[in-house]
Amino acid sequence: MLPLTLKMAGDEIMDSGFGQILVNLDKLRTLVRQYVDAHQYSSALFWADKVSSLSNGEGQDVYWLAQCMFLTGQYHRASHLIRSKKLDKKNAACRYLAARCHAEVREWQQALHILDKLDLEARVGPQVRSDDGKDDKLQFDCGIPQHRVESSIALMRGKIFESLDNRDQATESYRTALKLDVYCEEAFQLLVSHHMLTAQEERELIESLPFAKQCPEEEVELVRLLYETKLKKYDKPRELEIPTSLDPLHENLDVVVNQAERNYYNCNFRTAYKITSKVLQQDPYHNTCLPLHIACLTELKKTTELFYLGHKLVDLYPTDPVAWFAVGCYYLTVGGKHDVARRYLTKATTLNRMFGPAWLAFGHSFAEEAEHDQAMAAYFTAAQLMKGCHLPVLYIGLEYGMTNNLKLAERFFKQALNIAPEDPFVLHEMGVVAFQNGDLDTAEKFFMDALEKVQAIEKEMLTEKWEPLLNNLGHVCRKLGRYEESLTYHRQALVLCPQNPSTMAAIGFVHSLQSHFDMAIDYFHKALGLRRDDTFSVTMLAQTIELYIGEMKPYEGAEELPEKFEGIPLPEYNVGDVKLGDVTAELKLEGDGPMMLESWGQDASTSSLDIEVEMEDS
Repeated sequence: MLPLTLKMAGDEIMDSGFGQILVNLDKLRTLVRQYVDAHQYSSALFWADKVSSLSNGEGQDVYWLAQCMFLTGQYHRASHLIRSKKLDKKNAACRYLAARCHAEVREWQQALHILDKLDLEARVGPQVRSDDGKDDKLQFDCGIPQHRVESSIALMRGKIFESLDNRDQATESYRTALKLDVYCEEAFQLLVSHHMLTAQEERELIESLPFAKQCPEEEVELVRLLYETKLKKYDKPRELEIPTSLDPLHENLDVVVNQAERNYYNCNFRTAYKITSKVLQQDPYHNTCLPLHIACLTELKKTTELFYLGHKLVDLYPTDPVAWFAVGCYYLTVGGKHDVARRYLTKATTLNRMFGPAWLAFGHSFAEEAEHDQAMAAYFTAAQLMKGCHLPVLYIGLEYGMTNNLKLAERFFKQALNIAPEDPFVLHEMGVVAFQNGDLDTAEKFFMDALEKVQAIEKEMLTEKWEPLLNNLGHVCRKLGRYEESLTYHRQALVLCPQNPSTMAAIGFVHSLQSHFDMAIDYFHKALGLRRDDTFSVTMLAQTIELYIGEMKPYEGAEELPEKFEGIPLPEYNVGDVKLGDVTAELKLEGDGPMMLESWGQDASTSSLDIEVEMEDS
């Protein structure tokens, strides 16, 4: 016979047939939590099930049993358990867990239906008791503050709305979650990384958060600082100002990645690449840094590193869209493999429809093949997903410009300029539109502003991608009659890209306007040596040779021609009928994303990718 014992709080008496056995339920509940902390979810589930039975289905025990089912991937079983006990109507934490179970298996409508139940008891919390007291055992405190549970519900609602393509409702839900709990960084991260707010809306959100009410005085500065480092990505990079008490944050990887992102959005790709490389040396799989690092590798044409990284990520994380995004960017960078690139980018967007950078890269793969409709469809999808990012609208403007729809192109360029007023690519495209509209002074201003931004970023030497900017400055100066200045810009462009026939043809054209026919002929020959079917160079070469012959003396030291030879008609030359096709557009891909792809220098007569720059001089 077992000795008699006193029943204490949390104990349960069992009749085994040999006598009464005293069970300490609190000890078993602690055991369940310890197994959860040790990631032994099966053991936790076993003991949680027994505790729930021993306590005759008390609310907190049923909740922890459902938690263990969720952790072991038994989502429908967990949801059924909660709803069969009607805990989703009695407790907000249970309601959230049931909805989370359906969200895990992408049953969005069912999850939303559970969250939208406006049961008064669930809103007020566990203190509510039914009048007859029969449901008292279903009321419990899950150990999570009520405002944090409500914040989690708002966060889950935002994820569901975003999955259902209801971006406005998702944005509002994330804002609500953040205001209910300022420590809910996930809501803030989703707003920022998915570019759901404009720069102005981001500032207004920061100012509206109740830091003083929810944070202890010593943490207000910390939380606000950490959030602000994620914003202002279009501001000029500068040394991060951190209070002395928080100085160790200088080495925090998240803070360092935010600095890299700011450098990237300011087109300082080399610096961004150096920072991301250092971060990945310490943490090779930093999920925030990886998309940015892939963007830098693509922009800087580091195909070997991109190949190695992409295949390593695919081996380790085959269900992560970033892995397939890296592989797609590799094939997009090596050129000529756009179909293969689209295959992998499609896989990335299938795994995560909201992954904006993959949609941008998908659009680039069509743009390189002059498939403007498909490219714009991808860019418009990216624009819906990344409302606060300037890249999608910039690319839409480029596609409209390439189809000679200048009014719509200018409209989208202005939207991009409002979001990113310091971006040299946007300034360059605004200059192109002004040039094509005949506003040369405005075009020169935009081009010069873009050049100043680029020179401030790339202090050592400009990279090849800026060759169209220098050439277009040369075109503007030529149209304004400043031929020597025009030649200076064209020669600088030739240094960046020595084998560009368009640049050589432009230099030859300026020489012909200066009546330097021998030098003009030389440059037209060089242009045709690089591109034999250059219609402009062929026409100009023939005209320039005729003009040169007309001015030449029959032999050295010959006197003026007799009067009877005066008036021989020379072929009339009207340069206004000739155009030089020169690409003036730059493609740029962003990441959680942006990155850039080099321009194409193709002849306008064979490719609709060119935005032609007229060579007419009146």
